[in-house]
Amino acid sequence: MSPPLTPPASPAPEERPTRLRDVLEAHDLEAAQRQLATGPAHLVADELARLESVDALIAFRLLDKDRALAVFEELHPVDQQDLLAGLRGPAFHELVEAMDPDDRVRMLREAPAKVVRRVLEGLSARERRVTAALLGYPERSVGRWMTPELVPLHEGQTVQQALQRVRARGAEAETVYTLPVVDAGRRLTGVVGLRELVLSEPDRPVSELADSEAPYAVAAEPAEDAARLMRETNVLNLPVVDSEGRLVGLLTSDDALEVIEAADTEDVARQSGTAPWAGHYMAATVWQLARYRVVWLLLLLLAAVLTVTVTQAFEATLEEVTQLALFIPLLIGTGGNAGAQAATSVVRALAVGEVRASDLLAVVWRECRVGLVLGLLLAAVGLALGTLFVAADIAVVVGVTLVIICSWAATVGGTMPLLAKRLRIDPAVVSAPMVTTLVDATGLVIYFLTARLILGLG
Repeated sequence: MSPPLTPPASPAPEERPTRLRDVLEAHDLEAAQRQLATGPAHLVADELARLESVDALIAFRLLDKDRALAVFEELHPVDQQDLLAGLRGPAFHELVEAMDPDDRVRMLREAPAKVVRRVLEGLSARERRVTAALLGYPERSVGRWMTPELVPLHEGQTVQQALQRVRARGAEAETVYTLPVVDAGRRLTGVVGLRELVLSEPDRPVSELADSEAPYAVAAEPAEDAARLMRETNVLNLPVVDSEGRLVGLLTSDDALEVIEAADTEDVARQSGTAPWAGHYMAATVWQLARYRVVWLLLLLLAAVLTVTVTQAFEATLEEVTQLALFIPLLIGTGGNAGAQAATSVVRALAVGEVRASDLLAVVWRECRVGLVLGLLLAAVGLALGTLFVAADIAVVVGVTLVIICSWAATVGGTMPLLAKRLRIDPAVVSAPMVTTLVDATGLVIYFLTARLILGLG
Protein backbone atom coordinates (compact mmCIF):
# COMPACT_ATOMS: atom_id res chain seq x y z
CA MET A 1 0.00 0.00 0.00
CA SER A 2 1.46 3.30 -1.05
CA PRO A 3 1.88 6.00 1.60
CA PRO A 4 -0.69 8.79 1.62
CA LEU A 5 0.16 11.84 -0.34
CA THR A 6 1.14 14.84 1.74
CA PRO A 7 0.52 18.32 0.50
CA PRO A 8 3.64 20.26 -0.36
CA ALA A 9 4.92 22.34 2.49
CA SER A 10 3.92 25.97 2.17
CA PRO A 11 6.85 28.33 1.78
CA ALA A 12 7.95 29.97 4.99
CA PRO A 13 6.59 33.48 5.24
CA GLU A 14 9.17 36.09 4.41
CA GLU A 15 10.63 37.58 7.57
CA ARG A 16 9.29 41.08 7.95
CA PRO A 17 11.48 43.86 9.29
CA THR A 18 10.66 44.86 12.83
CA ARG A 19 12.93 47.85 13.44
CA LEU A 20 11.72 51.22 12.25
CA ARG A 21 14.97 51.73 10.35
CA ASP A 22 14.48 48.45 8.47
CA VAL A 23 10.85 49.25 7.70
CA LEU A 24 11.79 52.60 6.20
CA GLU A 25 14.59 51.05 4.18
CA ALA A 26 12.02 48.59 2.79
CA HIS A 27 9.88 51.63 1.77
CA ASP A 28 6.89 50.13 3.59
CA LEU A 29 5.33 53.38 4.80
CA GLU A 30 2.09 51.70 5.89
CA ALA A 31 3.98 49.34 8.19
CA ALA A 32 6.02 52.27 9.48
CA GLN A 33 2.86 54.23 10.23
CA ARG A 34 1.37 51.29 12.12
CA GLN A 35 4.56 50.88 14.13
CA LEU A 36 4.70 54.59 14.97
CA ALA A 37 1.07 54.58 16.10
CA THR A 38 1.71 52.02 18.84
CA GLY A 39 3.83 52.09 21.95
CA PRO A 40 4.73 54.87 24.38
CA ALA A 41 5.80 58.21 22.95
CA HIS A 42 9.25 58.05 24.55
CA LEU A 43 10.04 54.75 22.81
CA VAL A 44 8.96 56.16 19.46
CA ALA A 45 11.14 59.20 20.13
CA ASP A 46 14.11 56.91 20.84
CA GLU A 47 13.58 55.15 17.50
CA LEU A 48 13.46 58.48 15.68
CA ALA A 49 16.65 59.64 17.39
CA ARG A 50 18.48 56.59 16.04
CA LEU A 51 17.66 57.47 12.43
CA GLU A 52 19.40 59.74 9.98
CA SER A 53 17.85 63.22 9.78
CA VAL A 54 16.06 62.54 6.48
CA ASP A 55 14.59 59.21 7.63
CA ALA A 56 13.57 60.70 10.98
CA LEU A 57 11.70 63.49 9.18
CA ILE A 58 9.91 60.99 6.93
CA ALA A 59 8.84 58.94 9.93
CA PHE A 60 7.78 62.00 11.91
CA ARG A 61 5.50 63.15 9.07
CA LEU A 62 3.62 59.84 9.35
CA LEU A 63 2.42 60.71 12.86
CA ASP A 64 -0.94 62.36 13.46
CA LYS A 65 -0.87 65.84 14.99
CA ASP A 66 -1.49 64.96 18.64
CA ARG A 67 0.95 62.04 18.68
CA ALA A 68 3.53 64.07 16.79
CA LEU A 69 3.55 66.65 19.58
CA ALA A 70 3.84 63.97 22.30
CA VAL A 71 6.76 62.32 20.49
CA PHE A 72 8.42 65.65 19.70
CA GLU A 73 8.42 66.67 23.37
CA GLU A 74 10.25 63.43 24.26
CA LEU A 75 13.09 64.13 21.84
CA HIS A 76 16.39 65.70 22.84
CA PRO A 77 16.62 69.41 21.89
CA VAL A 78 19.27 68.63 19.25
CA ASP A 79 16.97 66.11 17.58
CA GLN A 80 14.08 68.57 17.83
CA GLN A 81 16.14 71.18 15.98
CA ASP A 82 16.94 68.68 13.21
CA LEU A 83 13.26 67.88 12.72
CA LEU A 84 12.20 71.52 12.71
CA ALA A 85 14.79 72.28 10.04
CA GLY A 86 12.88 70.01 7.66
CA LEU A 87 9.34 71.18 8.48
CA ARG A 88 7.59 73.95 6.60
CA GLY A 89 4.31 75.86 6.69
CA PRO A 90 1.46 74.97 9.08
CA ALA A 91 3.18 71.83 10.36
CA PHE A 92 6.07 73.92 11.67
CA HIS A 93 3.94 76.68 13.20
CA GLU A 94 1.49 74.29 14.88
CA LEU A 95 4.30 72.27 16.44
CA VAL A 96 6.26 75.16 17.95
CA GLU A 97 3.06 76.91 19.10
CA ALA A 98 1.81 73.81 20.94
CA MET A 99 5.06 73.27 22.89
CA ASP A 100 5.28 74.26 26.53
CA PRO A 101 7.31 77.50 26.87
CA ASP A 102 10.05 75.91 29.00
CA ASP A 103 10.45 73.02 26.54
CA ARG A 104 10.62 75.51 23.69
CA VAL A 105 13.34 77.52 25.43
CA ARG A 106 15.46 74.42 26.07
CA MET A 107 15.21 73.50 22.41
CA LEU A 108 16.43 76.97 21.44
CA ARG A 109 19.19 77.08 24.04
CA GLU A 110 22.00 76.02 21.68
CA ALA A 111 20.20 76.49 18.39
CA PRO A 112 21.67 78.68 15.62
CA ALA A 113 20.42 82.27 15.51
CA LYS A 114 18.45 81.65 12.33
CA VAL A 115 16.58 78.76 13.97
CA VAL A 116 15.72 80.91 16.99
CA ARG A 117 14.49 83.70 14.75
CA ARG A 118 12.40 81.32 12.66
CA VAL A 119 10.78 79.77 15.73
CA LEU A 120 9.99 83.14 17.33
CA GLU A 121 8.50 84.43 14.08
CA GLY A 122 6.26 81.38 13.91
CA LEU A 123 4.72 81.97 17.35
CA SER A 124 1.67 83.92 18.36
CA ALA A 125 2.25 87.25 20.12
CA ARG A 126 1.58 85.76 23.58
CA GLU A 127 3.84 82.72 23.13
CA ARG A 128 6.57 84.87 21.61
CA ARG A 129 6.46 87.20 24.61
CA VAL A 130 6.62 84.33 27.11
CA THR A 131 9.45 82.60 25.24
CA ALA A 132 11.49 85.79 24.94
CA ALA A 133 11.08 86.39 28.68
CA LEU A 134 12.46 82.92 29.53
CA LEU A 135 15.33 83.32 27.07
CA GLY A 136 16.27 86.49 28.93
CA TYR A 137 17.38 84.54 32.00
CA PRO A 138 21.03 83.47 32.34
CA GLU A 139 22.22 80.27 30.74
CA ARG A 140 21.79 77.23 33.03
CA SER A 141 19.60 79.24 35.41
CA VAL A 142 16.36 77.89 36.83
CA GLY A 143 14.57 80.65 34.89
CA ARG A 144 15.38 78.77 31.68
CA TRP A 145 13.77 75.59 33.02
CA MET A 146 10.71 76.88 34.88
CA THR A 147 7.22 76.99 33.47
CA PRO A 148 5.37 80.32 33.64
CA GLU A 149 2.07 78.49 33.14
CA LEU A 150 0.76 78.03 36.68
CA VAL A 151 -2.20 78.94 38.87
CA PRO A 152 -1.25 81.39 41.63
CA LEU A 153 -3.72 81.93 44.50
CA HIS A 154 -4.26 85.14 46.43
CA GLU A 155 -3.80 84.94 50.18
CA GLY A 156 -7.16 86.69 50.76
CA GLN A 157 -9.16 84.03 48.93
CA THR A 158 -11.22 81.33 50.57
CA VAL A 159 -10.86 77.66 49.70
CA GLN A 160 -14.02 77.81 47.59
CA GLN A 161 -12.75 80.80 45.61
CA ALA A 162 -9.37 79.12 45.16
CA LEU A 163 -10.95 75.96 43.77
CA GLN A 164 -13.02 78.05 41.36
CA ARG A 165 -9.83 79.71 40.17
CA VAL A 166 -8.17 76.33 39.68
CA ARG A 167 -11.11 75.13 37.59
CA ALA A 168 -11.09 78.30 35.52
CA ARG A 169 -7.35 78.44 34.79
CA GLY A 170 -6.16 74.90 35.42
CA ALA A 171 -6.44 73.80 31.80
CA GLU A 172 -3.84 76.41 30.78
CA ALA A 173 -1.36 75.45 33.52
CA GLU A 174 1.30 72.76 33.30
CA THR A 175 0.39 71.54 36.80
CA VAL A 176 -2.22 72.33 39.45
CA TYR A 177 -0.91 70.10 42.23
CA THR A 178 1.32 72.83 43.64
CA LEU A 179 -0.39 76.21 44.04
CA PRO A 180 1.78 79.18 45.06
CA VAL A 181 0.11 81.81 47.24
CA VAL A 182 0.91 85.49 46.59
CA ASP A 183 0.00 88.87 48.06
CA ALA A 184 -1.34 91.90 46.24
CA GLY A 185 2.12 92.64 44.85
CA ARG A 186 2.48 89.07 43.49
CA ARG A 187 5.18 88.34 46.07
CA LEU A 188 5.31 84.72 47.18
CA THR A 189 3.95 84.17 50.68
CA GLY A 190 3.55 80.41 50.74
CA VAL A 191 2.51 77.24 48.94
CA VAL A 192 -0.63 75.12 49.24
CA GLY A 193 -1.28 71.73 47.67
CA LEU A 194 -4.41 70.84 45.75
CA ARG A 195 -5.06 68.02 48.22
CA GLU A 196 -5.27 70.49 51.12
CA LEU A 197 -7.77 72.63 49.22
CA VAL A 198 -10.01 69.73 48.32
CA LEU A 199 -10.06 68.40 51.90
CA SER A 200 -10.62 71.78 53.63
CA GLU A 201 -13.78 73.69 54.51
CA PRO A 202 -15.00 75.94 51.65
CA ASP A 203 -14.97 79.14 53.73
CA ARG A 204 -11.52 78.63 55.24
CA PRO A 205 -8.92 81.27 54.20
CA VAL A 206 -6.16 80.05 51.89
CA SER A 207 -3.61 81.91 54.02
CA GLU A 208 -4.26 79.47 56.89
CA LEU A 209 -3.42 76.49 54.68
CA ALA A 210 -0.37 77.94 52.98
CA ASP A 211 3.07 76.72 54.05
CA SER A 212 5.02 79.92 54.53
CA GLU A 213 8.29 78.00 55.01
CA ALA A 214 8.06 76.05 51.76
CA PRO A 215 11.30 76.09 49.72
CA TYR A 216 11.63 78.25 46.62
CA ALA A 217 14.28 79.29 44.13
CA VAL A 218 15.39 82.58 42.60
CA ALA A 219 15.15 82.63 38.81
CA ALA A 220 18.79 83.63 38.28
CA GLU A 221 20.16 80.80 40.45
CA PRO A 222 21.65 77.66 38.85
CA ALA A 223 18.98 75.17 37.80
CA GLU A 224 21.02 72.29 39.23
CA ASP A 225 20.93 73.85 42.72
CA ALA A 226 17.16 74.25 42.50
CA ALA A 227 16.68 70.68 41.28
CA ARG A 228 18.79 69.25 44.08
CA LEU A 229 16.89 71.40 46.58
CA MET A 230 13.70 69.74 45.38
CA ARG A 231 15.23 66.33 45.93
CA GLU A 232 16.43 67.23 49.42
CA THR A 233 13.09 68.70 50.50
CA ASN A 234 10.92 66.11 48.72
CA VAL A 235 8.66 68.67 47.05
CA LEU A 236 6.73 67.93 43.88
CA ASN A 237 7.21 71.38 42.35
CA LEU A 238 9.29 74.40 43.34
CA PRO A 239 8.09 78.04 43.10
CA VAL A 240 10.49 80.40 41.37
CA VAL A 241 10.66 84.11 42.19
CA ASP A 242 12.58 87.10 40.84
CA SER A 243 15.13 89.14 42.76
CA GLU A 244 12.32 91.04 44.53
CA GLY A 245 10.42 87.94 45.62
CA ARG A 246 7.70 88.14 42.97
CA LEU A 247 6.39 84.83 41.64
CA VAL A 248 7.52 84.19 38.05
CA GLY A 249 7.20 80.44 37.55
CA LEU A 250 7.35 76.90 38.80
CA LEU A 251 10.06 74.26 38.41
CA THR A 252 8.25 70.96 37.94
CA SER A 253 9.56 67.57 39.03
CA ASP A 254 9.96 66.23 35.49
CA ASP A 255 12.10 69.21 34.53
CA ALA A 256 14.12 68.88 37.74
CA LEU A 257 14.91 65.28 36.82
CA GLU A 258 16.12 66.44 33.40
CA VAL A 259 18.32 69.07 35.03
CA ILE A 260 19.98 66.51 37.30
CA GLU A 261 20.35 64.02 34.46
CA ALA A 262 21.99 66.66 32.26
CA ALA A 263 24.35 67.71 35.06
CA ASP A 264 25.31 64.13 35.89
CA THR A 265 25.83 63.32 32.21
CA GLU A 266 28.18 66.27 31.86
CA ASP A 267 30.10 65.30 35.01
CA VAL A 268 30.49 61.70 33.83
CA ALA A 269 31.79 62.90 30.46
CA ARG A 270 34.35 65.22 32.03
CA GLN A 271 35.43 62.64 34.59
CA SER A 272 36.15 60.18 31.80
CA GLY A 273 38.22 62.71 29.88
CA THR A 274 35.83 63.65 27.09
CA ALA A 275 33.92 66.79 26.21
CA PRO A 276 30.20 66.70 27.07
CA TRP A 277 27.96 66.63 24.03
CA ALA A 278 24.28 66.57 23.22
CA GLY A 279 22.37 64.10 21.10
CA HIS A 280 21.74 60.38 20.76
CA TYR A 281 24.82 58.15 20.84
CA MET A 282 23.54 55.83 18.08
CA ALA A 283 22.85 58.77 15.76
CA ALA A 284 26.33 60.23 16.13
CA THR A 285 28.95 59.63 13.46
CA VAL A 286 32.36 58.16 14.17
CA TRP A 287 33.92 61.55 13.41
CA GLN A 288 31.64 63.33 15.89
CA LEU A 289 32.50 60.91 18.70
CA ALA A 290 36.21 61.15 17.94
CA ARG A 291 36.08 64.95 17.82
CA TYR A 292 34.60 65.12 21.32
CA ARG A 293 37.27 62.82 22.74
CA VAL A 294 40.44 63.86 20.95
CA VAL A 295 40.95 67.23 22.67
CA TRP A 296 41.22 65.73 26.13
CA LEU A 297 43.40 62.89 24.90
CA LEU A 298 45.81 65.38 23.33
CA LEU A 299 45.99 67.39 26.55
CA LEU A 300 46.59 64.26 28.61
CA LEU A 301 49.20 63.08 26.12
CA LEU A 302 51.11 66.32 26.55
CA ALA A 303 50.75 66.08 30.34
CA ALA A 304 52.06 62.51 30.23
CA VAL A 305 55.35 63.86 28.89
CA LEU A 306 56.07 64.63 32.56
CA THR A 307 56.30 60.91 33.24
CA VAL A 308 58.82 60.44 30.44
CA THR A 309 60.85 63.41 31.70
CA VAL A 310 60.95 62.06 35.25
CA THR A 311 62.03 58.62 34.08
CA GLN A 312 64.79 60.18 32.01
CA ALA A 313 65.95 62.29 34.96
CA PHE A 314 66.40 59.16 37.10
CA GLU A 315 67.96 57.08 34.37
CA ALA A 316 71.16 56.69 36.37
CA THR A 317 69.24 55.24 39.30
CA LEU A 318 67.61 52.68 37.04
CA GLU A 319 70.97 51.70 35.59
CA GLU A 320 72.32 50.99 39.09
CA VAL A 321 69.33 48.85 40.11
CA THR A 322 67.51 47.65 37.01
CA GLN A 323 65.00 45.68 39.08
CA LEU A 324 63.37 48.96 40.11
CA ALA A 325 61.92 49.20 36.61
CA LEU A 326 59.81 46.08 37.22
CA PHE A 327 57.54 47.89 39.66
CA ILE A 328 57.01 51.18 37.80
CA PRO A 329 53.71 50.08 36.15
CA LEU A 330 52.43 48.70 39.46
CA LEU A 331 53.21 51.87 41.41
CA ILE A 332 51.93 54.46 38.95
CA GLY A 333 48.84 52.35 38.29
CA THR A 334 48.06 52.06 41.99
CA GLY A 335 48.68 55.76 42.60
CA GLY A 336 46.54 56.81 39.64
CA ASN A 337 43.66 54.60 40.75
CA ALA A 338 43.85 55.87 44.33
CA GLY A 339 43.79 59.47 43.12
CA ALA A 340 40.92 58.80 40.72
CA GLN A 341 38.88 57.17 43.49
CA ALA A 342 39.35 60.18 45.78
CA ALA A 343 38.59 62.67 43.00
CA THR A 344 35.42 60.84 41.97
CA SER A 345 34.19 60.67 45.58
CA VAL A 346 34.76 64.38 46.20
CA VAL A 347 33.22 65.46 42.86
CA ARG A 348 30.14 63.44 43.70
CA ALA A 349 30.01 64.85 47.24
CA LEU A 350 30.23 68.37 45.81
CA ALA A 351 27.45 67.66 43.32
CA VAL A 352 24.99 66.48 45.98
CA GLY A 353 25.93 69.18 48.48
CA GLU A 354 27.64 66.94 51.03
CA VAL A 355 30.92 68.88 50.69
CA ARG A 356 31.52 72.60 50.21
CA ALA A 357 34.58 74.48 48.99
CA SER A 358 35.07 75.71 52.57
CA ASP A 359 35.63 72.09 53.68
CA LEU A 360 39.00 71.99 51.91
CA LEU A 361 41.19 71.40 54.96
CA ALA A 362 38.82 68.82 56.42
CA VAL A 363 38.76 66.90 53.13
CA VAL A 364 42.55 67.05 52.82
CA TRP A 365 42.98 65.61 56.32
CA ARG A 366 40.35 62.93 55.72
CA GLU A 367 41.71 61.79 52.34
CA CYS A 368 45.30 61.80 53.59
CA ARG A 369 44.35 59.36 56.34
CA VAL A 370 42.29 57.23 53.94
CA GLY A 371 45.29 57.07 51.59
CA LEU A 372 47.56 56.12 54.48
CA VAL A 373 45.33 53.21 55.48
CA LEU A 374 45.09 52.02 51.87
CA GLY A 375 48.85 52.35 51.46
CA LEU A 376 49.58 50.27 54.55
CA LEU A 377 47.22 47.52 53.41
CA LEU A 378 48.68 47.45 49.91
CA ALA A 379 52.25 47.68 51.22
CA ALA A 380 51.75 44.51 53.26
CA VAL A 381 50.70 42.67 50.12
CA GLY A 382 53.44 44.34 48.09
CA LEU A 383 56.15 43.27 50.52
CA ALA A 384 54.98 39.68 50.48
CA LEU A 385 54.81 39.50 46.70
CA GLY A 386 57.96 41.57 46.16
CA THR A 387 60.18 39.18 48.09
CA LEU A 388 59.18 36.40 45.68
CA PHE A 389 60.75 38.22 42.73
CA VAL A 390 63.43 40.58 44.04
CA ALA A 391 65.71 41.15 47.01
CA ALA A 392 64.20 42.15 50.34
CA ASP A 393 65.60 45.68 50.25
CA ILE A 394 63.91 46.43 46.93
CA ALA A 395 60.65 44.94 48.25
CA VAL A 396 60.93 47.36 51.18
CA VAL A 397 61.37 50.23 48.73
CA VAL A 398 58.18 49.18 46.94
CA GLY A 399 56.24 48.85 50.20
CA VAL A 400 57.31 52.23 51.56
CA THR A 401 56.59 53.85 48.19
CA LEU A 402 53.08 52.39 48.14
CA VAL A 403 52.31 53.99 51.51
CA ILE A 404 53.58 57.40 50.41
CA ILE A 405 52.04 57.29 46.93
CA CYS A 406 48.59 56.25 48.17
CA SER A 407 48.57 59.00 50.79
CA TRP A 408 49.75 61.57 48.26
CA ALA A 409 47.35 60.42 45.52
CA ALA A 410 44.29 60.44 47.77
CA THR A 411 45.21 63.90 49.04
CA VAL A 412 45.69 65.28 45.52
CA GLY A 413 42.52 63.60 44.26
CA GLY A 414 40.45 65.03 47.08
CA THR A 415 41.99 68.50 46.88
CA MET A 416 41.91 69.33 43.17
CA PRO A 417 38.08 69.33 42.74
CA LEU A 418 37.71 71.64 45.76
CA LEU A 419 40.38 74.01 44.47
CA ALA A 420 38.65 74.04 41.09
CA LYS A 421 35.38 74.88 42.80
CA ARG A 422 36.99 77.85 44.55
CA LEU A 423 38.40 79.05 41.22
CA ARG A 424 34.94 78.74 39.62
CA ILE A 425 36.03 75.85 37.42
CA ASP A 426 33.87 72.78 36.94
CA PRO A 427 35.32 70.25 39.46
CA ALA A 428 34.72 67.40 37.03
CA VAL A 429 37.24 68.94 34.63
CA VAL A 430 40.15 68.26 37.01
CA SER A 431 38.96 64.84 38.07
CA ALA A 432 40.14 61.34 37.27
CA PRO A 433 42.22 61.67 34.05
CA MET A 434 43.98 64.85 35.14
CA VAL A 435 44.62 63.54 38.66
CA THR A 436 45.92 60.24 37.30
CA THR A 437 48.38 61.99 34.99
CA LEU A 438 49.68 64.23 37.78
CA VAL A 439 50.01 61.36 40.25
CA ASP A 440 51.85 59.23 37.67
CA ALA A 441 54.61 61.81 37.30
CA THR A 442 54.92 62.70 40.98
CA GLY A 443 54.66 59.04 41.95
CA LEU A 444 57.78 58.24 39.97
CA VAL A 445 59.65 61.02 41.75
CA ILE A 446 58.55 59.57 45.10
CA TYR A 447 59.61 56.07 44.00
CA PHE A 448 63.10 57.00 42.87
CA LEU A 449 63.78 59.28 45.82
CA THR A 450 62.67 56.52 48.20
CA ALA A 451 64.92 54.04 46.41
CA ARG A 452 67.89 56.39 46.68
CA LEU A 453 67.29 56.90 50.39
CA ILE A 454 66.76 53.26 51.36
CA LEU A 455 69.31 51.70 49.01
CA GLY A 456 71.89 54.45 49.49
CA LEU A 457 72.20 55.17 45.79
CA GLY A 458 73.95 58.24 44.44
